[in-house]
Amino acid sequence: MKKVKTLLVTPPLTQLNTPYPATAYLKGYLNKKQEEAEQVDLGIMMILSLFTRKGLEEVFDQAEEVIQNCSEEALRTFYLQDDYIDTVEPVIRFLQHGDSTLAHRICSGTFLPEGGRFAQLEQLDWAFGQLGIADKAKYMATLYLEDIGDFIIETITEDFGFSRYAERIGMSATHFQPIQEALEAPLHMIDALMLDILDQQLQESNPDLVALTVPFPGNLYGALKCGQYIKKHYPHIKIAMGGGYVNTELRELQDASVFDYVDFITLDDGEGPIMQLIRHLKGEVEEQHLQRTFIRNVTGNVEWVDFKVQAFVPHSEVGTPDYTGLPLNDYLSVLEVANPMHRLWNDGRWNKLTVAHGCYWKKCSFCDISLDYIGRYDAAPAKLIVDRMEELVMSTGQTGFHFVDEAAPPLALRDISLEIIRRGLKVTWWANIRFEKTFTPDLCRLMAAAGCIAVSGGLEVASDRLLKLMEKGVDIAQVARVTHGFMQAGIMVHAYLMYGFPTQTEQETMDSLEIVRQLFEQGCIQSGFWHLFSMTAHAPIGLNPEKYGVKRIGPEFGGFAKNDYQHEDPSGADHQLFSEGLRVSIFNYMHGMELQTPVEHWFDFDTPRPTHSPRLIEKAIKAQATDVDKMLNHRLLWLGKIPFAEEVVVQKKKKQFKQMKLTFFDRKEDFEITTNASLADWLVEYLHLAHIYQEETVTIKQLKEDYEEHFQRPLMDLLDSYVWKTLRQKGLLLIR
Repeated sequence: MKKVKTLLVTPPLTQLNTPYPATAYLKGYLNKKQEEAEQVDLGIMMILSLFTRKGLEEVFDQAEEVIQNCSEEALRTFYLQDDYIDTVEPVIRFLQHGDSTLAHRICSGTFLPEGGRFAQLEQLDWAFGQLGIADKAKYMATLYLEDIGDFIIETITEDFGFSRYAERIGMSATHFQPIQEALEAPLHMIDALMLDILDQQLQESNPDLVALTVPFPGNLYGALKCGQYIKKHYPHIKIAMGGGYVNTELRELQDASVFDYVDFITLDDGEGPIMQLIRHLKGEVEEQHLQRTFIRNVTGNVEWVDFKVQAFVPHSEVGTPDYTGLPLNDYLSVLEVANPMHRLWNDGRWNKLTVAHGCYWKKCSFCDISLDYIGRYDAAPAKLIVDRMEELVMSTGQTGFHFVDEAAPPLALRDISLEIIRRGLKVTWWANIRFEKTFTPDLCRLMAAAGCIAVSGGLEVASDRLLKLMEKGVDIAQVARVTHGFMQAGIMVHAYLMYGFPTQTEQETMDSLEIVRQLFEQGCIQSGFWHLFSMTAHAPIGLNPEKYGVKRIGPEFGGFAKNDYQHEDPSGADHQLFSEGLRVSIFNYMHGMELQTPVEHWFDFDTPRPTHSPRLIEKAIKAQATDVDKMLNHRLLWLGKIPFAEEVVVQKKKKQFKQMKLTFFDRKEDFEITTNASLADWLVEYLHLAHIYQEETVTIKQLKEDYEEHFQRPLMDLLDSYVWKTLRQKGLLLIR
């Protein structure tokens, strides 16, 4: 049987600190199918080749031809080139955790050349305190890299960036001709560097198929440039392209010119299409038996082929991501101090996993819920997810995980948390969620016990009217209570915030900012980011704009990409006016500053005052109540250890009583509960039954019936007692 070897390629650029997971997922799936596959992250390899002594020497040599026409900042960098060349390799080693002692020299202020980016340092110097040397050094090293990046943008190519490459070319690319013109332009140094690395990988791997993943617009140019090179120098190799950008923007592809650079373009989950493509290259199936794939047919036109082999590979069968072949120890931990969630994103290496395919809610009007990656919900068992986590810990040596779901289901996170704790797996993880009421304070505490350190979710417009219009399924009071529960559990909360939603007024924008201010003030959220609403072709609002009071006005589709729409909002505010004020306000809130300042302060034009009570969020939190009658089917979970029991003599009003003292030994601090022997024995029995390592569960209903029969008293007597309240505070959870 003919063998087909696949090289899975992530073109520049996604992240510096961790691989984008698409190729690892596909490699894991192909492993299960016993198909030979290798993978490469061209982005990190390009950065590591560029940011060397030799790489920078070439940058400065090239820049000499144009430096006379550049800014003063670029001129300063050029004349400090020896300092940059001498320090670049030590800085890269430091950001790879290879030389921690260099932090002291970096922080001294005399080691690194400082360009324009370092103007930010004085404003944020206080954030690191006296002891944050490692973090401060990492932040300064990040500024140093960004200074060099700015220099490259000005002197070599405007398309350089650390998390995107030629993004302007892929953004809203309704026509292919401008992309083709860019691809046919003369090579610049960065392109040549990328293609040299690609050529080396092709020679080492000798693949029959190169599969390019394009998750973002900033990967499109790099992918097509790779395809162009392969077609010219290795015409026997077939080229496929897929990924998030392709799935979203190329669904109506008509322009066949793109097939001068690739042979196949696949949509949606890649497992099925790539397996069928491999079978085709082996000669097992005809081209017309490909799955969810665009091709250029014999007439030169774009043709859609979707032979129904298997609709989709179930999430439980995709396999464990396999990072073999990627330089996991060479990624860079960079630090953007301004946003705590951005720090998680960029600092440290995270294994990426999905709890489930798609979104279990799939109603939000601004979201691309008509697309498969959101609209088709398919979960995998918790035991299987934790199996994958254990496999990844063993294969990568890394215990950090980011669940990259659109919105991880709360009950799935509950079961995953239980499984992690019961296996004794020591991992650190964070997830994207919806702020829905199922995330009770007790579930938050369970997740924290299992290693959850952060969650991110969409608060969006922070207006009940608009939340209802966008069918978010939450309201402000609910968000306040849910986020407060996470905060109490020690889990950081990041809020995605939106302004400019159709029909949003100035008043609603100011009210939204006031809600955000109060959420920060109450400690409910610690991080946030405002973004301007964008209408997309596959969201309900893009498919039916009239329903939301807006008019779609373009752009005209030119046969290539189709996703972003421009629109008119006749009843809404001039949303662009608010951009800077919203950005500056949240920067301050994230650093605990100006939380008492009226929100009108952030704008240099007249704005209406908020209509909300300044205690709205505080009251919403306090209104949270527990109705035991509605929780009878909830189970008890005891996170602590079984206590040591001993009989003691207690004296009250000159009388002595024999009681039982329960001593609980805890990692942080021990505590005691003293009560009568009958209740103590009963409690210990139930702590055994409710212990988290017990597979069988005990419910509130069982507890109620047993307590009332045993003590002939209503359960509320127990629930109102200091004994119960102490246990609840120390780790007795009520879980749905």
